[in-house]
Amino acid sequence: MIFARYEANGKTALGVSNDGRGFVDLASVGGGLPADLVALIRDFGRHEPAVKAALAAKPTHQLSAIKLLAPIPRPEKNVFCVGRNYKEHVEEGYRTRGQATKLPEAPQFFTKPRTAIVGPDDEVPLDPKVTSALDYEVELGVIIGKTGKNISQAAALDHIFGYTVINDVTARDLQRRHDQWFKGKGIDGSCPMGPVVVHKSRIPDPQGLNVTMRVNGETRQNSNTKHMIFDLKVIIEQLSLGMTVEAGDVIATGTPSGVGFAMNPPGLLKSGDLMEAEVEGIGILRNRVKQVG
Repeated sequence: MIFARYEANGKTALGVSNDGRGFVDLASVGGGLPADLVALIRDFGRHEPAVKAALAAKPTHQLSAIKLLAPIPRPEKNVFCVGRNYKEHVEEGYRTRGQATKLPEAPQFFTKPRTAIVGPDDEVPLDPKVTSALDYEVELGVIIGKTGKNISQAAALDHIFGYTVINDVTARDLQRRHDQWFKGKGIDGSCPMGPVVVHKSRIPDPQGLNVTMRVNGETRQNSNTKHMIFDLKVIIEQLSLGMTVEAGDVIATGTPSGVGFAMNPPGLLKSGDLMEAEVEGIGILRNRVKQVG
């Protein structure tokens, strides 16, 4: 099952697909299916038979005729994020600063506000009054499907609904100025998400997915989720320790090496740059940078 939120004929719809090329508008099949993905996830056990039945129907809309939107544009919480979760990315950061590498001993969590979320093909603003060091970070996004607290590693994957692609756009100068991650990673337009949400049944091993970022066609990041320092089981276990994670929550799981600030010379983003964040089995999330202000 592949889920997409999209615009067709001036209306917003939630669709499901077998192949990602043709989508069935869930509102068109009856059964009281919600038009909101989070609402669907929260009661998926009840809705799943109707969703599977919809997959047998003739597609309502072809991909070529719709505009894909952020699948979860306003999660009830901030987007949970994991920093420094690939060894080579940690190393490139310390190397750029001229320091000895020290790997994290536990997942390093921060968040991006809901107002940062934009969808596929949406522009990412670059305001020179705000930042002169905008960067990209391709990440596997996890969508929680079952609410829980103090979740064990053994049960962690059972709490996942599906997966998406997230680009953790970052203002590096704001990170340094404020000496923490939230502000530099929280500006408007800094959380592209999409193009779809792929149900976990289509991805049996989330720790074996290729993760790639291209800027203007040039491959900048190219790794695999098997290289995470903390895998999804550990991330969910540690995030849920003493804190409830809820159906519909979104987790960005960290980025591999190849970010712009660590290149020599630096390859930071400029107006007009096209970012293509890709995760194997999910799709390509495209966004262009546009100067504003």
